[in-house]
Amino acid sequence: MIVALLDAGPMIALFDTSDPFHERFHRILSQPELPMRLHTTWPCVTEASHLLGARERFGLLRWIGSGCVQVFPFDTEDLADMTDWMMRYTDTRSEMDLADATLYWVAHETGVSRILTLDVRDFSRYRLPDGRAFEIL
Repeated sequence: MIVALLDAGPMIALFDTSDPFHERFHRILSQPELPMRLHTTWPCVTEASHLLGARERFGLLRWIGSGCVQVFPFDTEDLADMTDWMMRYTDTRSEMDLADATLYWVAHETGVSRILTLDVRDFSRYRLPDGRAFEIL
Protein backbone atom coordinates (compact mmCIF):
# COMPACT_ATOMS: atom_id res chain seq x y z
CA MET A 1 0.00 0.00 0.00
CA ILE A 2 1.25 3.46 -0.89
CA VAL A 3 0.91 6.08 1.83
CA ALA A 4 0.83 9.65 0.58
CA LEU A 5 -0.01 13.17 1.66
CA LEU A 6 -2.85 14.94 -0.12
CA ASP A 7 -2.69 18.65 -0.84
CA ALA A 8 -5.69 20.89 -1.60
CA GLY A 9 -5.07 21.09 -5.37
CA PRO A 10 -5.62 17.38 -6.04
CA MET A 11 -8.68 17.39 -3.76
CA ILE A 12 -10.14 20.16 -5.90
CA ALA A 13 -9.22 18.35 -9.10
CA LEU A 14 -10.81 15.09 -7.93
CA PHE A 15 -14.19 16.70 -7.34
CA ASP A 16 -14.26 19.35 -10.05
CA THR A 17 -14.70 17.44 -13.31
CA SER A 18 -13.85 20.58 -15.31
CA ASP A 19 -10.45 20.88 -13.61
CA PRO A 20 -7.62 20.15 -16.09
CA PHE A 21 -6.06 17.70 -13.58
CA HIS A 22 -9.28 15.82 -12.78
CA GLU A 23 -8.50 12.78 -14.98
CA ARG A 24 -4.91 12.56 -13.76
CA PHE A 25 -5.76 12.36 -10.06
CA HIS A 26 -8.85 10.24 -10.63
CA ARG A 27 -6.70 7.75 -12.56
CA ILE A 28 -3.99 7.73 -9.85
CA LEU A 29 -6.49 7.00 -7.08
CA SER A 30 -8.52 4.48 -9.07
CA GLN A 31 -5.76 1.93 -9.61
CA PRO A 32 -6.72 -1.18 -7.61
CA GLU A 33 -3.21 -2.59 -8.05
CA LEU A 34 -1.78 0.51 -6.30
CA PRO A 35 -4.01 1.12 -3.27
CA MET A 36 -3.31 4.36 -1.46
CA ARG A 37 -3.78 5.51 2.09
CA LEU A 38 -4.06 9.29 2.05
CA HIS A 39 -3.25 11.81 4.80
CA THR A 40 -4.14 15.49 4.85
CA THR A 41 -4.83 18.29 7.32
CA TRP A 42 -7.77 20.54 8.11
CA PRO A 43 -6.19 23.62 6.48
CA CYS A 44 -5.93 21.66 3.20
CA VAL A 45 -9.56 20.51 3.50
CA THR A 46 -10.65 24.08 4.25
CA GLU A 47 -8.73 25.47 1.27
CA ALA A 48 -10.16 22.87 -1.11
CA SER A 49 -13.67 23.26 0.28
CA HIS A 50 -13.52 27.03 -0.11
CA LEU A 51 -12.46 26.80 -3.76
CA LEU A 52 -15.03 24.19 -4.83
CA GLY A 53 -18.65 24.81 -5.76
CA ALA A 54 -21.34 23.65 -3.34
CA ARG A 55 -22.09 20.31 -5.04
CA GLU A 56 -18.40 19.45 -5.35
CA ARG A 57 -17.69 20.64 -1.80
CA PHE A 58 -20.34 18.32 -0.40
CA GLY A 59 -18.88 15.43 -2.39
CA LEU A 60 -15.40 16.16 -1.04
CA LEU A 61 -16.58 16.36 2.55
CA ARG A 62 -18.60 13.14 2.25
CA TRP A 63 -15.59 11.40 0.69
CA ILE A 64 -13.36 12.49 3.57
CA GLY A 65 -16.09 11.64 6.10
CA SER A 66 -16.34 8.12 4.69
CA GLY A 67 -12.73 7.47 5.71
CA CYS A 68 -11.03 7.78 2.34
CA VAL A 69 -8.57 10.28 3.81
CA GLN A 70 -7.12 10.49 7.29
CA VAL A 71 -7.13 14.10 8.51
CA PHE A 72 -4.29 14.76 10.93
CA PRO A 73 -5.05 17.21 13.73
CA PHE A 74 -2.29 19.29 15.23
CA ASP A 75 -1.90 21.13 18.51
CA THR A 76 -1.51 24.87 18.85
CA GLU A 77 2.04 24.27 20.11
CA ASP A 78 2.90 22.83 16.68
CA LEU A 79 2.26 26.25 15.13
CA ALA A 80 5.63 27.47 16.44
CA ASP A 81 7.50 24.95 14.27
CA MET A 82 5.16 25.58 11.35
CA THR A 83 5.78 29.32 11.59
CA ASP A 84 9.55 28.73 11.57
CA TRP A 85 9.24 26.58 8.44
CA MET A 86 6.97 29.14 6.78
CA MET A 87 9.53 31.87 7.49
CA ARG A 88 12.37 29.69 6.17
CA TYR A 89 10.55 28.92 2.91
CA THR A 90 9.12 32.36 2.23
CA ASP A 91 11.09 34.62 -0.08
CA THR A 92 10.44 37.10 -2.87
CA ARG A 93 9.48 34.32 -5.31
CA SER A 94 7.28 32.08 -3.23
CA GLU A 95 5.92 31.43 0.22
CA MET A 96 5.04 28.41 2.28
CA ASP A 97 1.42 28.87 3.31
CA LEU A 98 -0.22 27.29 6.36
CA ALA A 99 -1.67 24.37 4.37
CA ASP A 100 1.80 23.51 3.02
CA ALA A 101 3.32 23.90 6.49
CA THR A 102 0.81 21.45 7.96
CA LEU A 103 1.64 18.85 5.29
CA TYR A 104 5.34 19.42 6.01
CA TRP A 105 4.49 18.84 9.69
CA VAL A 106 2.68 15.57 8.92
CA ALA A 107 5.68 14.43 6.84
CA HIS A 108 8.01 15.31 9.72
CA GLU A 109 5.80 13.52 12.28
CA THR A 110 5.05 10.37 10.25
CA GLY A 111 8.01 10.00 7.89
CA VAL A 112 5.65 10.01 4.89
CA SER A 113 7.27 12.07 2.13
CA ARG A 114 5.16 11.05 -0.89
CA ILE A 115 2.70 13.74 -1.83
CA LEU A 116 -0.10 14.34 -4.31
CA THR A 117 0.15 18.05 -5.09
CA LEU A 118 -0.05 20.54 -7.92
CA ASP A 119 2.36 22.78 -6.04
CA VAL A 120 5.39 21.12 -7.61
CA ARG A 121 7.64 24.18 -7.52
CA ASP A 122 7.35 24.64 -3.77
CA PHE A 123 7.28 21.00 -2.66
CA SER A 124 10.35 20.37 -4.85
CA ARG A 125 12.33 22.91 -2.85
CA TYR A 126 11.15 21.93 0.63
CA ARG A 127 13.52 19.68 2.57
CA LEU A 128 12.50 17.85 5.69
CA PRO A 129 14.67 18.32 8.80
CA ASP A 130 16.49 15.06 8.00
CA GLY A 131 17.34 16.37 4.49
CA ARG A 132 14.84 14.23 2.56
CA ALA A 133 12.96 15.73 -0.36
CA PHE A 134 9.29 15.17 -1.04
CA GLU A 135 8.43 12.55 -3.63
CA ILE A 136 5.80 14.18 -5.82
CA LEU A 137 3.34 11.72 -7.32
